Amino acid sequence: MATNHHRRRLVAGLAGLLVAGPALAARLLEPTPAQTAGPFYPVELPLDDDNDLTRVAGHAGVARGRITDLGGRVLDVNGRPIAGVRVEIWQCDANGRYRHPRERGGSPPDPGFQGHGQARTGADGRYRFRTIRPVPYPGRTPHIHMAVFSEWEEPFVTQIYIQGEPGNAGDFLFNRIPAERRGLVLAEFAPGGGPGAELAAGFDVVLGGVDGTPAG
Repeated sequence: MATNHHRRRLVAGLAGLLVAGPALAARLLEPTPAQTAGPFYPVELPLDDDNDLTRVAGHAGVARGRITDLGGRVLDVNGRPIAGVRVEIWQCDANGRYRHPRERGGSPPDPGFQGHGQARTGADGRYRFRTIRPVPYPGRTPHIHMAVFSEWEEPFVTQIYIQGEPGNAGDFLFNRIPAERRGLVLAEFAPGGGPGAELAAGFDVVLGGVDGTPAG
């Protein structure tokens, strides 16, 4: 009798999971698509490597370009914030130049642009950067590279694209993302931001595992 009792409880439990499963799945957030880090991740990080890419220690001026406050959250698929992880961004300057020895652009680099920055998420999973609205790079639509480093071995890497940017339609990396998922890597660069900023953009990163681990 005890065996039958436990069997009934097991069957009832499995039936409950089958009923609850679709509802649970519907509540999960869709993971952010992963993308390549590209060839211009810094070989050597700048000495001034904070979360403000628009000012460089020892340089009096501010970076060229449209100053932007970029912020958001790092979440798991359940919507829970992931605290204490390092978020990095890197991008070309307003002249289309990366801070990298392999960069061979024709324009001089902007000495007032840091090129790379890092921040750590707070208890609410939030990060914040001050940077510039990305500009086109030869063969690429405007984009910002982003990486999230946690206790897992491999960092999660993606790219942030501008919502409504015409160049997105012809960008080979943007178009590798399935059409129905491209909205997950788009950010609106709209008027706003803190003092000294022209624009503000928000971008949440959702790591793919239920416990926040990156999806394969």
